[in-house]
Amino acid sequence: MGMNSSILQIAADDRFALTDNFLGNFKGKQPEWGPLGYVTYLRTYSRMMDDGKREEFWQTCKRVIEGVYTIQRAHCRKLHLPWSPQKAQHSAQEMYRLMWEMKFLPPGRGLWAMGTDMVYEKGGACLNNCAFVSTENLATNFTDPFVFMMDMSMMGAGVGFDVEGAGKVSVAGVAKGMSMQHRISDDREGWCEALRALLESYIRGTAKCDFNYDEIREKGALIKGFGGTSSGAGPLKRLLDEDIPEIMSRYLGKCLDEAGIADIFNAIGRCVVAGNVRRSAQIALGPQSSEFIALKTPGAERLKKWGWASNNTVVVRNGGSVEEECIDATKDNGEPGYFWLDNARRYGRMGWGNDGRERDADVAGTNPCSEQSLESFEMCCLVETFPARHKDYEEYQRTLKYAYLYAKTVTLVPTHFPQTNAVMMRNRRIGTSMSGIIQAMNKFGRKEFFEKWCDGGYQYLRELDKVYSRWLCIPASIKLSSVKPSGSVSLLPGVTPGIHHAHSRYYLRRIRFDKDSPLVVKLKGSGYVVEKDVVDDHAVVVSFPVEETHFERSKVEVSMWEQLEIAAQMQHWWADNQVSVTVTFKQSEKCDIKNSLEMYSNRLKAVSFLPLSEHGYEQAPYEEITSAKYAEYIAEISKFRLSKKLDLNEERGGSGCDGDRCVL
Repeated sequence: MGMNSSILQIAADDRFALTDNFLGNFKGKQPEWGPLGYVTYLRTYSRMMDDGKREEFWQTCKRVIEGVYTIQRAHCRKLHLPWSPQKAQHSAQEMYRLMWEMKFLPPGRGLWAMGTDMVYEKGGACLNNCAFVSTENLATNFTDPFVFMMDMSMMGAGVGFDVEGAGKVSVAGVAKGMSMQHRISDDREGWCEALRALLESYIRGTAKCDFNYDEIREKGALIKGFGGTSSGAGPLKRLLDEDIPEIMSRYLGKCLDEAGIADIFNAIGRCVVAGNVRRSAQIALGPQSSEFIALKTPGAERLKKWGWASNNTVVVRNGGSVEEECIDATKDNGEPGYFWLDNARRYGRMGWGNDGRERDADVAGTNPCSEQSLESFEMCCLVETFPARHKDYEEYQRTLKYAYLYAKTVTLVPTHFPQTNAVMMRNRRIGTSMSGIIQAMNKFGRKEFFEKWCDGGYQYLRELDKVYSRWLCIPASIKLSSVKPSGSVSLLPGVTPGIHHAHSRYYLRRIRFDKDSPLVVKLKGSGYVVEKDVVDDHAVVVSFPVEETHFERSKVEVSMWEQLEIAAQMQHWWADNQVSVTVTFKQSEKCDIKNSLEMYSNRLKAVSFLPLSEHGYEQAPYEEITSAKYAEYIAEISKFRLSKKLDLNEERGGSGCDGDRCVL
């Protein structure tokens, strides 16, 4: 693994800057937030600046845009390529306006990290949403996949993995009567190297690791780089002193099987999530075997410990059928999901032919929300566009240019992981995504949306990629577009996430906060309903009234078949990577899951299911309300603003895969 002291080596006074005259148009102003937009921004993406004040959105836009053009300029200067300061200033100002108007937004990773010293010093991993790592070569490279999982998860990326290494590596166990001291440094690298040392001792039969945790900062201490507070050494101690030894002890003298590989990954996931306020995500890809399906058996001890940490998905190969055992499990709890690996390798957009070649032949898996085809150790940057916030296609096409340019720029920044760079610099894969898709279909009509906005937009992206790849002297991107599930990013402009339907026209969206958060006092004072959490004594629940725009039908009014068809249309007209879709199904539709998988096996690359149920929970995340009730709530709410010096130790930076279902 290894890392340079400074990846980009850009001096502070050599960075691109927007003009003060331009920025004066935005200072002290607020954009058009969605119902939860401002709170989500403050809680998740607003950074503390050097002067002790918290960023406002105009400053976040400034940091992000200046970061993008600093990276471009550094790349051009390094390769002695043409660079026009005048063109760059004009282009940067246009990107700023589109971001300010929320026509597009960088991913949560980018909103939090782009333009910070973290990028210039640590590299591009913190800007990428998602990753995948295969265990196929576990026999010759045992530790790297697990270290990669921990490393990238701690950076906030969602990471997928497979269990292809099952049966390939025997566990020797640590040498008896021997031990070696290992002092763990108080940084991400220290945690990762401790994990590597422990895993190697079990595989090579070397001395037992006696870990010293004294350097790790105390619980509650501030973390400057990624924000939030330290968990202390507790989660790492549990991983290294309890979880990994427990897992490895089951396989002494035997080969790791599917369950053992998954357990190591999942235990790492639990450690990372407990280790900070940041969420991450995992997906486990495996065969249609009873052993793999049993990893998520409800009530199993493994599930209680760490098995909950991944969304499990089976790989369907060569147009094969899906086993009844898988379908039965999906009917009960929505897992496993399904990933057609050959479709991901063979096709870009589905239904446009592949001229007999595998376009993406080395794809090994997918990310936790299944919107990206990925090779092993590959990372990828996603960027969201919001077509329903545009007046016409011509305006949207302008947005696409700058959304694409953001994601392509991220590919110019190497990560600290050599295997990742070897793949990313060759593929330059990006994921230009859409959110509010159903709203856009309702606003512009389905035929126009698919044929003009999606197909026309995709063709335009391809043309852009030819132009900018030639200018930057880098390969064209192997794939360009996807549909991510979205989550907190879509809350900023107030659009429906990804491809999914709204809960209803009027509803309450309930969000949990630490009861001591300064946000809670301000929200209550602004007229929002704040209640004690019925589950967690340390939390409160705040209700946000929402009215959806361009609304036609709620998610409970849309059949399973229509959801599948919309996903297939987006896979045909727009996404050359994948469409992330969780299809909700009613009890009466359970019997159709088998037929649906057969019918859409040559039109989709991935799909997951989730049963609709009358949960009856108190303080449910979504609750439908009437228009009259909505009006009552709105009448009580006044303008919500916060002091820029307010200290917020909330979730910082969000997760790489930030759909509601795939986060840990």
